[in-house]
Amino acid sequence: MENYVIAMAVSACIYGLMALGLNVIWGLAGMVNLGLVGFFAVGAYVTALTTAKLGIPIWAGMALGTVAASLVGAFVAMITVRLRGDYLAIVTLGFAESIRIVSSNAIWLTNGTDGISGIAGPLRGQISPAQFNLLYLAIVATIMIAAYVLAERLRASPFGRVLRAIRDDEQVVAVAGKHVTAFKVRAFAIGAAALGLSGALYAHYTSYIAPDIFVPLLTLYIKLALLTGGVGNNRGALIGAFAVVFLLESTRFVIPLVPFISAVQGAALREILIACLLIVMLRYRPQGLAPERLATIPVPGAAAR
Repeated sequence: MENYVIAMAVSACIYGLMALGLNVIWGLAGMVNLGLVGFFAVGAYVTALTTAKLGIPIWAGMALGTVAASLVGAFVAMITVRLRGDYLAIVTLGFAESIRIVSSNAIWLTNGTDGISGIAGPLRGQISPAQFNLLYLAIVATIMIAAYVLAERLRASPFGRVLRAIRDDEQVVAVAGKHVTAFKVRAFAIGAAALGLSGALYAHYTSYIAPDIFVPLLTLYIKLALLTGGVGNNRGALIGAFAVVFLLESTRFVIPLVPFISAVQGAALREILIACLLIVMLRYRPQGLAPERLATIPVPGAAAR
């Protein structure tokens, strides 16, 4: 049970890091991105291939995975920067599916649907599995906290304020003399870097990756996490990530208590229960558990009027 709780905590931290990346792209810049799992996969495959085939250190592989995802994110942003709303969502979703299909068929590189196994982990094999889980939880939690601090500084910086202005009305920002396209590309690259780092952390924790892991459902979970916590708020992104993981895992213990249903019916009931709970929460708390708080600028003379 202890190892299970630790594993769920690691997953929650990885989800939290992904939610922070999505918050930069969607919460601050207002760009709808349904290709999160594609950047996640890029980070995972790059670090897995470079550490397994080239023998480079784990930290270097993770850094390469992060940079690769960031560069891919910048490339995708430059192609899709003029798209908005549903069109951007469809294109980014197609990008993620393209990554999955390529990884399934590029047997010479990714080993196809068999996946890549034996991915190195820090001190794996030198310490007990329980100690490894605790060590990795400390690593992932530290990275998530550091990413949160950086995201908060980014949000409060002039760059973050421009992104929020672009989210609200990019034409006004363009009239003010800001290069909207450049800001969007940079925001996309920053968010994709966090997603790629999440993928690298996942690969070194599980020691195995395969194309069927990188499905659109993971993207939906991260979107739900940010919606649950509060779009535009980094603290809300972390709260939402932990809440979604708790909700997903807690239903595993509820379904066995329901009598006269099969395992398949139980799995379907679990999905229905999760959906209903999220709908209820978003119905009565649409702004999220920790909504974004925008500073109000006092207008001189407003009190007198």
